[in-house]
Amino acid sequence: MGNKGNAGDRRSKGQLSSILIVAGLCLCFYVLGIWQRSGFGKGDSIAVEIMKKADCNSLPTLNVETHHGHEAKQLDDFQVKEIPPCDDRFIDYTPCQDQARAMTFPRENMNYRERHCPPEKEKLHCLIPAPKGYVTPFLWPKSRDFVPYANAPYKSLTVEKAIQNWIQYEGDVFRFPGGGTQFPQGADKYIEQLAGVIPIDNGMVRTALDTGCGVASWGAYLFKKNVIAMSFAPRDSHEAQVQFALERGVPAVIGVLGTIKMPYPSMAFDMAHCSRCLIPWGGNGGMYMMEVDRVLRPGGYWILSGPPINWRTHFKAWLRPRDQLEADQKNIEDVAKLLCWEKISEKQDIAVWRKPLNKQDCPGQDAGAPMCETQNANDVWYKKMEACITPYPVSIDSMEVKPFPERLNAIPPILARGAIQGVSIDSFYEDTKAWQNHVKAYKRFNKLLDSGRYRNIMDMNAGLGSFAAAIHSHKLWVMNVMPTIAEKDTLGVVFERGLIGIYHDWCEAFSTYPRTYDLIHASGLFSLYKDKCNAEDILIEMDRILRPEGAVIIRDEEHVLNDVKRIVDGMRWNTKMVDNEGGPLISEKVLLAVKRYWVAGEKNTTATK
Repeated sequence: MGNKGNAGDRRSKGQLSSILIVAGLCLCFYVLGIWQRSGFGKGDSIAVEIMKKADCNSLPTLNVETHHGHEAKQLDDFQVKEIPPCDDRFIDYTPCQDQARAMTFPRENMNYRERHCPPEKEKLHCLIPAPKGYVTPFLWPKSRDFVPYANAPYKSLTVEKAIQNWIQYEGDVFRFPGGGTQFPQGADKYIEQLAGVIPIDNGMVRTALDTGCGVASWGAYLFKKNVIAMSFAPRDSHEAQVQFALERGVPAVIGVLGTIKMPYPSMAFDMAHCSRCLIPWGGNGGMYMMEVDRVLRPGGYWILSGPPINWRTHFKAWLRPRDQLEADQKNIEDVAKLLCWEKISEKQDIAVWRKPLNKQDCPGQDAGAPMCETQNANDVWYKKMEACITPYPVSIDSMEVKPFPERLNAIPPILARGAIQGVSIDSFYEDTKAWQNHVKAYKRFNKLLDSGRYRNIMDMNAGLGSFAAAIHSHKLWVMNVMPTIAEKDTLGVVFERGLIGIYHDWCEAFSTYPRTYDLIHASGLFSLYKDKCNAEDILIEMDRILRPEGAVIIRDEEHVLNDVKRIVDGMRWNTKMVDNEGGPLISEKVLLAVKRYWVAGEKNTTATK
């Protein structure tokens, strides 16, 4: 056996190590503070103030000894592999919605605007730069109305949509007056119109889907009503519309209703919306309306404003033949009747339908309508969309959710009726409590979590949505991602809690622009994807979607985090690994990271200094 040294030496080294670790943690907070700007590129006064109050003694000491059956790795022994910056032309690169690749696919049913990811040999193994002059977005709610020009320097929409009040260019910022094609007087007035028909104000309508969202002004102003919208639009000739939405601090993804199912669970949304979205709702045998029906909760609402509604008044302005518009509306009405949707309002350019609360409200539907044969209505990842109606679950007695915010921590109906095997009501409460404790610890690690500095947050492995529930605030929103390889599909629980989320496979790029999230959280993700795909590819994708000076919290087993840290040490991140709130004997650790600020054209090294 080797000589281990005497006890006195070990105690001395241990004490010195503890001092260095505490000092390192304080340095970590200092770095977090000075590197994270909260204003318009003028330094972070919030961070400076927070750092004055930082309590290093409140943090657990990181113990790097091995207690968990895995041989300890000396990270310093590994040679850091530097991941280089990408060429400046990739500043706004979206791997699975690349314009050049898209044009090689059929245009029928918008197939070319769907996800088409690069094969392995074409993947970029580099870090996407920010544009020169990039600055941290304004804090919410100012960000709703103003976006720094340098962050998304595209003026085409200011010309193309000038009379529709979408966006205006004013000096070094874009201003968003809140208008839209169907609501040039502002989203506020439009939403108040809807509130006269739909009970938006009582908390029962919480989650919404906006198809063909433009710059997402509808979703932006719904926050006033405590409603959160998942908005999507394709990457097309309306340059950067989804990028603008996320720069404003509004949930959005690149997406289109085409040939594959939407990446959301069945019965997820309380309300769906199309404002002149130009989707052929009555075409393809009503397939698109049937897909909306799949994701609408029983009793949910569908809003259609714009063509063909009120065609008698507008057919000349729309430059469309009367008979064609009349046929379009008849087709929509016929599909709605097949779905048993009740039209509850049609006034001027807006029509609203309501989905029935239960199967009993639609007697005889099974006999006269094409019913989907799939046994799992949530099996949607890259699955072809079908012109069929998703049946109600057999056990439909308990579907009513609580009003928001009560529903955030109430028992979700999907669990109350035992629809997810292996997830009980007791385990739901345990998970909720555990994540409340985890988030308390996170707030000690990073003093900015409550400051409003992080608006757009992603949870890469959301589980029951308890991280998002614990961190919930009007200052932020969370994109809850359900990995398609997860053992249990619990995304339905996330939506029933009044949160939003999406299915995704992290072996591929996410459907968003670069630099669209302020904070990324990943718990157990790298253990989940071990041997499934390359951890380096996942980390490079995280870097792509993270803003400069954005933060990352990775929670996983110590040996897994050691491997992760070895990769990120070759990226432009600063990192610190700490024990979780359970103490040093717990095998699960937490890796904290901050992405360094750098822009296109800079030649600085990627390695951690």
